[in-house]
Amino acid sequence: MTKQKTKIQMFPDDKNSSSHGRPKLGSLFHNSEPNILLISGETQDDDASTSSHNRHSNVSFPVSPANAITSPNVSPNNYNFISSPFYQTSPFSKSPWLNVQTGESFGLIGSLVREEGHIYSLASAGDLLYTGSDSKNIRVWKNFNEYSGFKSNSGLVKAIVVSGQRIFTGHQDGKIRVWKYSNLKKKAHKRIGSLPTTRDIIITSMNPGNYVEVRRHRNVPWIKHYDAVACMSLDEEHGLLYSGSWDKTFKVWRLSDSKCLESVQAHDDAVNSVVAGFHGLVFTGSADGSVKVWRRELVGKDTKHMMIYTLLNQETAVTSVAVNVTNGVVYAGSSDGLVNFWEQRKHVLNHAGVIRGHRQAVLCLAAAGSLLFSGSADKSICVWKRDTSGFHSYLSVLTGHTGPVKCLTIQENLEERDNGGREWVVYSGSLDKSVKLWRVAE
Repeated sequence: MTKQKTKIQMFPDDKNSSSHGRPKLGSLFHNSEPNILLISGETQDDDASTSSHNRHSNVSFPVSPANAITSPNVSPNNYNFISSPFYQTSPFSKSPWLNVQTGESFGLIGSLVREEGHIYSLASAGDLLYTGSDSKNIRVWKNFNEYSGFKSNSGLVKAIVVSGQRIFTGHQDGKIRVWKYSNLKKKAHKRIGSLPTTRDIIITSMNPGNYVEVRRHRNVPWIKHYDAVACMSLDEEHGLLYSGSWDKTFKVWRLSDSKCLESVQAHDDAVNSVVAGFHGLVFTGSADGSVKVWRRELVGKDTKHMMIYTLLNQETAVTSVAVNVTNGVVYAGSSDGLVNFWEQRKHVLNHAGVIRGHRQAVLCLAAAGSLLFSGSADKSICVWKRDTSGFHSYLSVLTGHTGPVKCLTIQENLEERDNGGREWVVYSGSLDKSVKLWRVAE
């Protein structure tokens, strides 16, 4: 494997946020990326945008950063984009982060850059950070240093989850590869198998009834994804791994024996996000514009995931779903730049509003504490805070990436702060081939 130079940039200067040498958006999105719509004030298709906007009566959006509040009763059709921070000189230009309420300054810890591919996936576990790219490599970082790495034979790395000493990677070629971490060996990470296992594939293939038709004149065993694995989520409590794919299904895997328990034909288009949430519910978002809720129920002697309702059904693709388990809130980002959210009240999920702060597609979401982070094709990360009444206030925009922000992951900083508040370390991966680390106080 050809050695590449690794650049670690601490407290970057203005050169890192300049527009010089920026890659064009058109070249950053692969042709295989399903239904990603990039919109801006100049190129937005009015017919496509208003068809979904008119469905919502409640809206949360950034107003002037000096009085960042939520107005839940303003129609999106009356929203004035001139007040958006993207259309005025941002007060945050001198600092990547400024808490508008206290004036306390936080910011960019540093950047990890390795010129080998766009960053498509992130996962953190303890003091290790895993990054996946279209170079087929998974890089492992520790304390700003490249600690280890491993490489798959094929397929860019679209999703990474970590369970104990096992690392699961989802790939463009439809495979889920399993790796084991051991800090006692010189080669810290070793591939130990894949999902489904070779043994299960052989057993399943013997029975013609185990095949499903995926295209004309093409049948595959139901336990295999036949298109890109776009997302994964862990249900540690029940020992399950969920994988969503562009083949329109999500599959359920038992971690104890790597067995595929179920394959659910979930959507009419690619599954872009699957999240194991609260009360045993599973949420899926798709390029068909819908967000669905599933519950694992006993059917005969087996358990099956049954769809209990559809939260959203729109024309624009749903690109990302995130769940705040503590507060019972579900977020869904879309290719039109909006974030819909629902809150659980008396065991029912009610639509609570729409957050709008991006000019282009929302590509990733992450929730932590009372905060929501939204990464976008417009190269920014918006930070929102949910108050006790459920309203979302706009706090800031984190800028510095020169390409679309494709993935986010968050860890809590457990070091005690003077004011007793919670603090988070946010990792953002971009198609500019960099990972940025931010320190954000709640």
